[in-house]
Amino acid sequence: MPILQAYNICHQFDNGDILFQQLSCAMTLPRVGLVGNNGVGKSVLAAILSGQQMPTSGTLNLPKSLAIYRQQPVQLLSSGLSVAQFLGKDQVLAALEQIAAGDYAEQTFDVVGEQWDLLERLTEQLRDLGLPPTPDFPCSRLSGGQLAILQLWQLFDSEAQLLILDEPSNHLDVHAKQWLLESMRAFNGAILLISHDRELLREMQEIWELSELGLQIFGGNYDMYAARQRTERQALARQLATVDKQKQQLAAQTQRSREKAQQRAAQGNKIRKEGGQPKILLDGKKDKASARTANQHKNVQLRQTHLQQKAQALKAREVPLKRQAFYLADSQSCSRNVISICNAVLPFGSQQPLTLQVAADDKVHLTGKNGCGKSTLLKILQGQLSFKVGELQLNTPLYYLDQHFSVIQPEMSILDNLMQCCQGMLITDARILLAGIGLRRDSVFCPAIRLSGGELMKLAMLIASHQAAQPFLLLDEPDNHLDLEAKILLAQALFNYRGGFILISHDTDFARAAGVSDN
Repeated sequence: MPILQAYNICHQFDNGDILFQQLSCAMTLPRVGLVGNNGVGKSVLAAILSGQQMPTSGTLNLPKSLAIYRQQPVQLLSSGLSVAQFLGKDQVLAALEQIAAGDYAEQTFDVVGEQWDLLERLTEQLRDLGLPPTPDFPCSRLSGGQLAILQLWQLFDSEAQLLILDEPSNHLDVHAKQWLLESMRAFNGAILLISHDRELLREMQEIWELSELGLQIFGGNYDMYAARQRTERQALARQLATVDKQKQQLAAQTQRSREKAQQRAAQGNKIRKEGGQPKILLDGKKDKASARTANQHKNVQLRQTHLQQKAQALKAREVPLKRQAFYLADSQSCSRNVISICNAVLPFGSQQPLTLQVAADDKVHLTGKNGCGKSTLLKILQGQLSFKVGELQLNTPLYYLDQHFSVIQPEMSILDNLMQCCQGMLITDARILLAGIGLRRDSVFCPAIRLSGGELMKLAMLIASHQAAQPFLLLDEPDNHLDLEAKILLAQALFNYRGGFILISHDTDFARAAGVSDN
């Protein structure tokens, strides 16, 4: 019995555009990975398969209990919930406090049940996970990695038959990612993993690839999938090369036949002028030559048509790749100090005094475990928080690009988002820039909520780098949500960027490729 089934699933936007259609799948193995480039609809498909969103058409057969992890926990950032409230432990903890204060009502004991050591156990579990060991700690003050761990911990602790995990390793440091791997291995239910993380995908038993060609199923883990993809691409390239060679040979053969026919026609005209043979004989030869030429031409046309159809059929098997690009506006390079921090202590996170000097063209990689205060430092630089003690001097405009893309208004069109955030930009320039990141024609009028995580990051990077004041960039995990190709392109764009930035990223390869000069 399949864990879940989908038959002829279609998703169509309100304006009639179709994201995907006639997708069918049956999850029969307990570990399945879903891969595909940014924008093909992986997260939408996950929402449909989880029952959170209805397909435009098609049928679903879902397990009795399932849960989904989404990439951006906006509700946790704005809800005001504490860790205990999110985990559903707040009532038991409150009852324990009431009993400790002398409330011996029967209903209070009923709430506690057998959980007399809940506070001690919960505090220890939070500490082991690298979370603040205080159950009443506000979720809104957790880092992106800590929020991810909290949500994932709740899911792995559930009785769900199926977990759908949408990019669960984004925001996680090395230790947290190892915890995620171990939790996935220990989970008794099934897991449908949507990810670009090759380490996680190697844990899968089957890979589903979503592309503009539909949904293709590959047996085995990511390495087996990647090997088969390489083999198929190489075979397809050889077949296309063979067809191209045959087309060239046919063209050369046709040219030779044309030249020979012209030579025979010239000889026939010469003989006719000299009058060496009867006219009726020459006319017969001419008719036969014309018939032979017409027949050869017909055969060539048939052969050309056959080769063209064969080439089109082979090219149709190639997964269409949207041209991906990142464009960062140029800024004036300068070596003057723009950020100076002296003996400063963060309000929370690491309590070690911090001293830092950053020049206008420095490219700094800010590293550390989840919760140590990396995002807190960037918020202090923006003036949202303050150091406990210490000195801070700023001599540059800053632009903060957060991991939740808060600069982008989801209900506003893509074009309006860019023009509103970049004062003075002309509509023609805006459309040229959007085309450069793969958003062309009428797609720029779609609401930003339709964009995938990777596409949102491209738009946000475009906005950040086209501010009139040419600010120093504060980049909080910009490589999250990006597929592998887009991550490489973003690193190249940052490497070539003449301005400076402070980068938070758990991917050291990405940071190194972006040209960071400090840690």
